[in-house]
Amino acid sequence: MELSGILAIAGKPGLYKMVSQTKKGLIVEGLEDKKRFPVYSAHQISALEEISIYTYEDDVPLVDVFEKMHNYLDGKDPISPKSSKNQLLSFFSEVLPDYNEEQVYASDIKKVIQWYIALKKADLLSFDKEKIEEVGAEKEKESESNSAE
Repeated sequence: MELSGILAIAGKPGLYKMVSQTKKGLIVEGLEDKKRFPVYSAHQISALEEISIYTYEDDVPLVDVFEKMHNYLDGKDPISPKSSKNQLLSFFSEVLPDYNEEQVYASDIKKVIQWYIALKKADLLSFDKEKIEEVGAEKEKESESNSAE
């Protein structure tokens, strides 16, 4: 899955794809409505490829979180981002069990779920099947080594 060029803009709903760059900003296109408009340096723009989620070990890149969600959900839709705080926290703890509960808020989880849904609707959620199989093989080796101890 490639997140390069996918942007979130503060104060604007949804996700956007960078189309072009101008002297004063960017031209973006909405993933859902395909409308293009300029954004300037005054806007707070976040590239999804640069976002990561805090865990107690390391920060996990957003693309890895999306992959874990996809695997956990088996390609189905996640819970509603409008679910209660407890439901959001419970869902996210199943997807990413070691996320840092002091630094990751329910509002962050809500945003991640909204982005996941937007990417799924835009058919941009595709994961390398070989990588998924490698992760599965690593988990099997870990469980075998843990049971051998």
